[in-house]
Amino acid sequence: MSVEAYVFVECEHGKSSNIAERIGRIGGVKSAKTVTGPYDVIVLVEASSFKVLADVVMKKIQSIEGVKRTLTNLVIE
Repeated sequence: MSVEAYVFVECEHGKSSNIAERIGRIGGVKSAKTVTGPYDVIVLVEASSFKVLADVVMKKIQSIEGVKRTLTNLVIE
């Protein structure tokens, strides 16, 4: 069984396009799109488990320079 989540990413000013590109190259990331609104990038992640999902978010996405904070929403359907 796989786990999917949308990760909403807030970035430092002017860095969202570069950050979206970098996130898009991370294994398990299905899409990373620059958007308008309170968040700068919305990411769809698919992982084999909650632990793998947590690793993608905390060790890979949050470690990118210019990422200020993330909000993760699990897909339940």
